[in-house]
Amino acid sequence: MYDIGRSKRAEHAFALDDIAIVPQRRTRGIEEVDLTWKIDAVSFDFPLIAAPMDSIMSPQTAIEIGRLGGLGVLNLEGLWTRYADPRPLLEELGAIEDPTAATRRLQEIYSEPIKPELIRERMAEVRDAGVPVAGSLSPQNTAEFAHDVVASGPDFFVIRGTVVSAEHVSTRREPLNLKKFIYELDVPVIVGGCATYQSSLHLMRSGAAGVLVGFGGAATHSTRRVLGIEVPMATAIADVAEARRDYLDESGGRYVHVIADGAVGRSGDIAKAIALGADAVMVGAPLASAEEAPGHGYHWGAEAWHGELPRGERVHFPIVGSLREIMVGPSHTADGTMNLVGALKRSLATTGYTEVKEFQRVEVVLHRL
Repeated sequence: MYDIGRSKRAEHAFALDDIAIVPQRRTRGIEEVDLTWKIDAVSFDFPLIAAPMDSIMSPQTAIEIGRLGGLGVLNLEGLWTRYADPRPLLEELGAIEDPTAATRRLQEIYSEPIKPELIRERMAEVRDAGVPVAGSLSPQNTAEFAHDVVASGPDFFVIRGTVVSAEHVSTRREPLNLKKFIYELDVPVIVGGCATYQSSLHLMRSGAAGVLVGFGGAATHSTRRVLGIEVPMATAIADVAEARRDYLDESGGRYVHVIADGAVGRSGDIAKAIALGADAVMVGAPLASAEEAPGHGYHWGAEAWHGELPRGERVHFPIVGSLREIMVGPSHTADGTMNLVGALKRSLATTGYTEVKEFQRVEVVLHRL
């Protein structure tokens, strides 16, 4: 603990940039590495999830991610469930360069109501392609639209917000009873974000199949500047991984997956997140650089269109290649933005591991304090 002043003490927390993975005496051939990730009854070729952000996820890109072997999550509060054809609006946003004008226009176009029939239509489009289906709602809209999501036959229901707690208190509206909701739902639920041991333990006790660690959309967030809130991801992942272990004992063997969500913009960050205890990683920013990305190189999250207090920004990324190249290669950059799967495989091979779960035991060091 550190003394901030006479009345306040604080712990020292670390970001992913503060740590590095340390190779040991053994290495492996990259062809021996198996990145298979299984959550509930569904297996994926690699532990990467495409974040539910309109700038990167459309039904088409979710299908492509699924065909590559990962999971694409649709934003069920986004443009694809508000408009029958949002492509002209996405092109319009791509032509706006002024940040203030972009925020105003985001607020305007996201004021269109969510249409339940479009939720079903978009989910059905992905399901009909024969790939795993997942959709995301915020806690505020979960109760209202949950029936439409479940009726669409998803493989996973994602409840995603900046901070999600199992004990939200409100005197003005009936809060979502997370434990009751998950118990009554016949669909695996992934929920978050959270950032501490205690908050994640509460989410695990609610019955979630996986918990999201972090705020998500770190490249687009301005939450630290607007609210003064930030998640040092290295410490957060390690703390939540400890909660997972304790809950495994407490529950008599129920394993809850830890999914890092935010501040994982490069392949090295993905490897470090898993080394610290994450089972999988939700990625956003790298996919904004794909030729197929709906945002045309611009990237934004749900916080950017908040009607009263935007806490996110629209960020521009250069187009570097196709979605396939960014996910599974080949890469023609040396900055960790392409061939995310290949880079993770090489991290495991270089440190002598062949499976993701084993890689969580790798040694890490602090290289800056």
